[in-house]
Amino acid sequence: MRLIPFREFVVKVHSRCDLACDHCYVYEHADQSWRQQPKALSEPVAERVAARLAEHAAIHGLPSVTVILHGGEPLLAGPARLRTLCEMLTRALDGVAGLDLRIHTNGLRLGVSFLDLFSEYGVKVGVSLDGDRTANDRHRRFADGRSSHPLVLKALELLRQERYRHLYQGVLCTVDVENDPRAVLDALTSLEPPRIDFLLPHATWETPPPRPDGLPVACAQWLLRAFDHWETQGRPVPVRLFDSLLSTLRGGPSLTESLGLAPTDLVVVETDGTLEQADSLKTAHEGAAATGFDVFRHSFDEVAAHPGIRARQSGLAGVSAECRRCPVVRSCGGGLYAHRYRAANGFDNPSVYCTDLRELVDGVEARTAPVIVAPEVAEPAVLLASQQELTRVLLARLHSDMAEAGGEGWQHSWEVIAAVEAAVPDALDAVLDHPYTRAWVLAALDLVRRGRLPGTEPVRQLSALAAAAVVRGRLEMTATVVHPGGALYLPTLGLLRTGASAEEGRAGIRAADDGFSVREGGTETRFGLSEEGPRWQPVRVFPGTGAWVRPMALEDLDPYRDCFSRPPSPRLDEAGAEGWRRRLGAAWALLHRTVPVLARETAAGLGTLTPLAGGAGAGPGGPGRCGPGALGVPCSAGVRGTALALLTGRRRSRLRALTEVADLYALDGEWLHESPWREWPVPVSELLADVYARVAAEEYRRSADLGDGDGDGDAIKRALDRLAGAAELTVSGKAVVGELRREFESGAEGG
Repeated sequence: MRLIPFREFVVKVHSRCDLACDHCYVYEHADQSWRQQPKALSEPVAERVAARLAEHAAIHGLPSVTVILHGGEPLLAGPARLRTLCEMLTRALDGVAGLDLRIHTNGLRLGVSFLDLFSEYGVKVGVSLDGDRTANDRHRRFADGRSSHPLVLKALELLRQERYRHLYQGVLCTVDVENDPRAVLDALTSLEPPRIDFLLPHATWETPPPRPDGLPVACAQWLLRAFDHWETQGRPVPVRLFDSLLSTLRGGPSLTESLGLAPTDLVVVETDGTLEQADSLKTAHEGAAATGFDVFRHSFDEVAAHPGIRARQSGLAGVSAECRRCPVVRSCGGGLYAHRYRAANGFDNPSVYCTDLRELVDGVEARTAPVIVAPEVAEPAVLLASQQELTRVLLARLHSDMAEAGGEGWQHSWEVIAAVEAAVPDALDAVLDHPYTRAWVLAALDLVRRGRLPGTEPVRQLSALAAAAVVRGRLEMTATVVHPGGALYLPTLGLLRTGASAEEGRAGIRAADDGFSVREGGTETRFGLSEEGPRWQPVRVFPGTGAWVRPMALEDLDPYRDCFSRPPSPRLDEAGAEGWRRRLGAAWALLHRTVPVLARETAAGLGTLTPLAGGAGAGPGGPGRCGPGALGVPCSAGVRGTALALLTGRRRSRLRALTEVADLYALDGEWLHESPWREWPVPVSELLADVYARVAAEEYRRSADLGDGDGDGDAIKRALDRLAGAAELTVSGKAVVGELRREFESGAEGG
C-alpha cells in the first residue's frame, strides 16, 4: 500500500478549556491523556512542527497544506503565542507550499486583537455552537453552570462585520435529539455562516449514544427533519453533512471525514510535540490515538506509515465485512472510525450509529432522487446535447494543445471552421457530430497525453474536417487541405483520389452547386457529391424505411471507423453494399413488426452504420471510442442476426453514451459481482452492460418467437436483483436499473 501524505495538520496550541462541555471527547471520554500535556505549545515545539511540515510538503510536492489550530481552547494560548506560530508556519512554507490556516474555537475570547491577528495571516475561524440558547445550554456551559451562549453570539456578531467577514469559516454543531432540529437550524442560519457542520455526538459500542425511547434511528430522524427544513428554506447555507451525502449519491466524493470511503490525510500534533491520530479516537479507550512518534525524532512520513493511520486509508478494505456488503457503504463509509470501537474486536465493526446512517442515507436519497438523477438518463434530447457538447469540449482541448505545434496549417483550418460556424452552423454541426470525429480527437489527445506531439496527422484531419464543413455549407471560400499523397477523406462525404504523388500534398477545396472543386497546382477538377468515379467514392446511404428510420450513412471509408474493429473491414463492393442494404431493410421491418417500441428507440439518433466482416457472431463490436450515432453491424449476417445486432449494439452504445456524460456508478471494480453469463465475477459496469442489452434481446426473442427454449429471463432477473443492491450505483444508476426492471417485467407480462 503506497504512503498517502498528510494534507491536514491539527496543531494543539493549548490543552485546557474555559468551558466544561459534558459531551467533549477530550475531557469527558475514555482517554485522559490531556492531563499529562503541557498547557500550551512551546516555541521550540512550534519551530519543529513548522520545519517538519515544510519537509513533508516538499518531499511530496504538495501544492498546499491545511493547518488547524486547536485545543482544548486555542484562544487560551493568547495572541502573542499564536502570532509566533503563524509566523513560523508562514516562513517555513514560503516557496514550498500554500498555507491554509484555520482555527476552531468556542468563541468566548474571540475579540478584535485575535481577529486582527487572524486577518494578518489569513486564519479562517470556525466556531462551535449547538443552536439557540436552549439547545446550546444543554451541554456547552461553564463549570459553574453559566450559559456560554451570549458570549458566543457576541463573538459571531464581531466576526460577521465587514472587516472580518472573510475570516468566517462556519459553525460546528453537535446533534442532540432532545433539541428541536428546526429551531437549531434556524438559529444557526440566522448567523449567516459560510457553512454548518452537524456532528454526531461521539460514542462507541462500549458507550453507546443515548436513544430516547430506545429508538435506534433517533439521530437520523433528527437530521432528516433538519434536512427537510433546510430544503424548504431553499438551502440557505451549505451543510457539509447533507452536501456530502448529495455528492456521494451522485457518484462524487465524500466531503467529511465522518462519511464516505475517502482515505484520511490528517495528523494531530499535541502541545508537547507528540504525534497522534484523529482526536475522536480518544472516545474509544486510553491511548487509542497514540502513535509513539513526535516531531523531534520522527518525520510525518513515519507517522503516515503507522498501522492505525493506514487502517483509515484503505477505503473499502478498511471497513467491516458487514459494511462491505451494505448498499449504502459508499455514502456512509462505515461511519466515523472511532464510532466503530468495541472492546472485543477493536474497530472491525459497523458504526454504533449504523442504523442511523442507513436511515439517513436512504432518507436523503428518497427525498432527492427525482431531482438529482442526471437528466440524460430520462431525456434522449438532453443526452444527445451533452454528447455533442462533449465532442466540442474535447476538440477545444486538442486545439489548446495544437495551436502552436500545428503551425499555420492548423491555424488556417481553425479559422475556416470559425467562419463556417458563423455563417452556416448546421454545416459545421454535421461534421462535428459525425461519430468518427470524436474517435479522431480522442486518438490525437491520447498521443498528447503521453507526451508525444501527434505530428502532422491532426493538421491533416482538421483541414479535412474544415473542408467538409465548407462543402456542406456551400460557402464561397477555399479550405486548404493537407493530405497524404494519393488520397484524402472528407468526413461525412467520401474519399478523394488526388493527383499528388508525394508523401504529402496540398489542395484547395471549394463548394460547387452540385458538389465541390479541387485545385492542385494549376489544375481544378469538379466532383459531384453523389457521383462515384475513378477518383471520388462518396459515402453510401441506407435510404431508411418510412418515417421512423431515417436515412443512414453506410460508412466504410472513414479511417477512424477502426474503433469497432481493427483493422477495419474493407469497403464493400457495390453488390455487397446492395445486399447489406436489403438485409438492413428486412431487419428494421422485423424489429418494427415484433418490438415496435424498441425498434423506434434503436433507430432514434442512429445515423451511421459501419460494416463488420464476419457473420452474426461478430456482434456489434467492442465499446468503441466514437461519438453517439454510430454502430458496427455484421455485413454478412442473416436478417434475424442483423436485427439482433442493431438492437443490442444500439443498447450498448446508448449505455456507453450515458456513462460518458452521467455518473451511473462510482468505485467501479472495488466490488465484484456474480454474473449469470460469465465464469468469474465482474465489475458493476460489465454486469450493467450485459443486462442493459439482454433485456432488449429477451423482449425481441419473446416477441419474435425465436423458439430457442426458455431464453434468458431467469438470468436477467438474478442480475437485476444483484444490481439492486450494488453499492457502486449512484441515484442515476439506480434509475437506469429501475427502468430496466420495469421494461423487463412489462415484457415478461406481455410474453
